Amino acid sequence: MANSNRDRELYREVIGLLPAGGKATRLAPLPCSKELYPVGFRALDEGESVRPKVVCHYLLEKMRLAGVIKVYIVLGKGKWDIPAYLGDGAMLDMHLAYLMMGLPFGAPYTLDQAFPFVQSALVAFGYPDIIFKTNDAFVRLLARQATTNADVVLGLFPIDQPQKWDMVDLHDDGRINLIAIKPKETHLRYGWSIALWTPVFTHFMHEYLGAIQKANTQGNVCEQRELIVGDVLNAAIESDLRVEGVVFPDDTCFDIGTPEDLVKAVRNLS
Repeated sequence: MANSNRDRELYREVIGLLPAGGKATRLAPLPCSKELYPVGFRALDEGESVRPKVVCHYLLEKMRLAGVIKVYIVLGKGKWDIPAYLGDGAMLDMHLAYLMMGLPFGAPYTLDQAFPFVQSALVAFGYPDIIFKTNDAFVRLLARQATTNADVVLGLFPIDQPQKWDMVDLHDDGRINLIAIKPKETHLRYGWSIALWTPVFTHFMHEYLGAIQKANTQGNVCEQRELIVGDVLNAAIESDLRVEGVVFPDDTCFDIGTPEDLVKAVRNLS
């Protein structure tokens, strides 16, 4: 399995990676994929006219501000409205490509679908149904990785409902000791929402998931439990990969995955 002792280098290409495989059952019925739900407005270049701004637009534009031009979006079955709306990415001055989700066992498997296309690049990752405000967030993650050679750099935000989030145990030097997954009670203040990682972590995740598949001695993958990215991050930390964090103490995350959180996002961004 990959480890942080692998020779490191400066990776010139940064590729965006977004998972869009979820069915949004907590929001159903919706008239569109939740990643395309309009929250707020965007101005058109040619004048003062505005148009609705969909949820995933916020994440993509922040990646673009960090110089990320190429992005892969991994789609779940039937979510054809996403490529129909975003197209080739010209709206954002980006190049977008689409992959189909394979194994239905959680976001890590969705992300691993892009392994052949991103295995040699830095990966800028975010959830397309979560909104935050810091425009230079990915710029700061890139700067931290370039300075420290961390295998993973997470963007950390204040969280007021930790039971809904992956909370982060952060050391004073910026290194992350543990990801506490949706803790019922905790003293931790920050949760992670975005990430930047090197090929070291991309290969670690690919091999980690492959080992789980191989260990499924029942031969019936339908019995496999669903994983989240926090599970893989904890495994990486235990394997001595260097995982660090950049804190955005004055920002807020809006996850539109539940009706109450969608209401908060619409009220704050409309």
